[in-house]
Amino acid sequence: MAEDKSKRGSIGMSLKGGQTNNGFVQNEDIRERDPNPEDRQQHNAVDMLGPGDPDLKDIRPYAGMPKEVLFQFSGQARYRVPREVLFWLTVASVLALIAATISIIAISPKCLDWWQAGPMYQIYPRSFKDSDKDGNGDLKGIQDKLDYLTTLNIKTVWITSFYKSSLKDFRYGVEDFREIDPIFGTMKDFENLVAAIHDKGLKLIIDFIPNHTSDKHAWFLSRTRTGKYTDYYIWHDCTQEDGITIPPNNWLSVYGNSSWHFDEIRNQCYFHQFLKEQPDLNFRNPDVQEEIKEIIQFWLSKGVDGFSFDAVQFLLEAKHLRDETQVNKTQIPATITHYSELYHDFTTTQVGMHDIVRSFRQMMDQYSREPGRYRFMGTEAQGESIAGTMMYYGLPFIQEADFPFNSYFGQLDTPSGDSVAEVILSWMENMPEGKWPNWMTGGPDNARLTSRLGEEYVNVMNMLIFTLPGTPITYYGEEIGMNILATSLNETYDADTLLSKSPMQWDNSSNAGFSEGSHTWLPTGSDYHTVNVDVQKTQPRSALKLYQELSLLHANELLLSRGWFCYLRNDNYSVVYTRELNGIDRVLLMVLNFGESSLLNLKEVISNIPTRVRIRLSTNSVYTGREVDTHAISVDRGEGLILEYNTKNLLHQQAAFRDRCFISNRACYSSVFNILYSLC
Repeated sequence: MAEDKSKRGSIGMSLKGGQTNNGFVQNEDIRERDPNPEDRQQHNAVDMLGPGDPDLKDIRPYAGMPKEVLFQFSGQARYRVPREVLFWLTVASVLALIAATISIIAISPKCLDWWQAGPMYQIYPRSFKDSDKDGNGDLKGIQDKLDYLTTLNIKTVWITSFYKSSLKDFRYGVEDFREIDPIFGTMKDFENLVAAIHDKGLKLIIDFIPNHTSDKHAWFLSRTRTGKYTDYYIWHDCTQEDGITIPPNNWLSVYGNSSWHFDEIRNQCYFHQFLKEQPDLNFRNPDVQEEIKEIIQFWLSKGVDGFSFDAVQFLLEAKHLRDETQVNKTQIPATITHYSELYHDFTTTQVGMHDIVRSFRQMMDQYSREPGRYRFMGTEAQGESIAGTMMYYGLPFIQEADFPFNSYFGQLDTPSGDSVAEVILSWMENMPEGKWPNWMTGGPDNARLTSRLGEEYVNVMNMLIFTLPGTPITYYGEEIGMNILATSLNETYDADTLLSKSPMQWDNSSNAGFSEGSHTWLPTGSDYHTVNVDVQKTQPRSALKLYQELSLLHANELLLSRGWFCYLRNDNYSVVYTRELNGIDRVLLMVLNFGESSLLNLKEVISNIPTRVRIRLSTNSVYTGREVDTHAISVDRGEGLILEYNTKNLLHQQAAFRDRCFISNRACYSSVFNILYSLC
């Protein structure tokens, strides 16, 4: 009897577990009435089925099913097949997602780096902003004006030489490459400036002058014929007759006269490509190269994002001392004193010079390994031919500069459509495939844009550099059209070059808001009451307002940052070109006039252009948003138009324009996925 009771209790527990327990164990002594005795018998039968004799045709799954029975149900086709289908669908989905991700990465064009994504702004620090009332701009002054730079949508701040230097040659005769000149502040000021620039999301590049030092540099002061610095400079024997030096050859300084200067301490002549106070370093000495690399490392460790390497074509000279060839072979040799009177085949761009530049690139690459911290490298080689300039991009598998700085617009003295087109096409046609262009309208060694071309060309030149492919570079003050006229200066330098460094015009207060001191190192422009940042911020048709609109358009318009450049036509007055991109059925067409007022028929240039197109942006803001008839577009002197129209017939796909269209990195746009891809 006790055995039967125990058995009934066990069956009761099974029933309770199968029907209402849901995983909770109840006391064996609790008894409940079963409303359906037949179901109880069925469940009990299921509980007692052995693994060898399953009979589940009439049994339905229920909560709390024992695992032995669950295994029997899970093996049925109606449960097994959906489970296997879902499993393989999941596997296939994961593999498809991985394949899609790999494919997108493989076909995506390389992202634009920070030095490609937005404009650079070049600052001559002595003239930007004075923070301590001594009449000289300084590093703190630059930091105080960073908010202004962000309103220009600037991405990169470029600061020219601020090293401890003499006043000679605008501080390009460096006395100590690891020190800040006291006129600009302290190393702490520089570190604070770097941190502030990075906090604003900007990048910083600085000038570096590897070719020479000041004659006050410690290396040159230790110029005896013994010791570590014996061969840090270029020395040769020369003779003195009646106090007059007879140099080893006819090589000339850039500033004129012999490039050899007699040193009484060493009793030899040293070589200088520039001023006699700037002796050239001997880059054939490995110790000199190592010293320069250590200096580069020093500034990179300070957080600098890149360098502009200045005057690199002068790094090496020929080992021999043969005379350079005269331009005018009939000229009496003794009368040759100007640099332009010789061909400089032995003192510039010598074999091995590019190897030195590549070693600088290697230093940049070592510090670019940290994600997001690419170090930019630019080279300045003013005066080179276009073919020589392109050599600084490097070879197909050996990189040098990210780009050599393009200063050819800064050399234009007379505006015309022909001369502007010549600069554009000479660069685009000669630039190596896949490289990145850049455009600048001025700099510290050129007269101001307004002084060279006239104030009516400020807006159209800014529109030009922002709508061409590549990186636009602005020299401080060009965004407001600063114009410093020649004046009487007690300086030996060329007046135009000197006045390009005049103080920035911030407002109409004393000294144009540049300094609160009683004087400034150079005079401010006489028109600073009307040509300054504060005034132009409030004028809807000012040069500054247009500059801001152009920089914003450049930042947000894919056609300008990625698109094809197609040159259409030019004449003595105007230049016409388009920007377009595969996948975008929209074209930006630029019409820029550098001469007299003229009437253009764009239908003659682009047969399928719509009869009426919209003005996306104009140098004259009242025209922006209007429509114009493409049969007769009128453009005044110095006027620029950015026209916009829709079309599926892109010019770079047409045989007639194929030789006149250029792109740095191929990219196509997918409107379906909103991505760029390179399989065009």
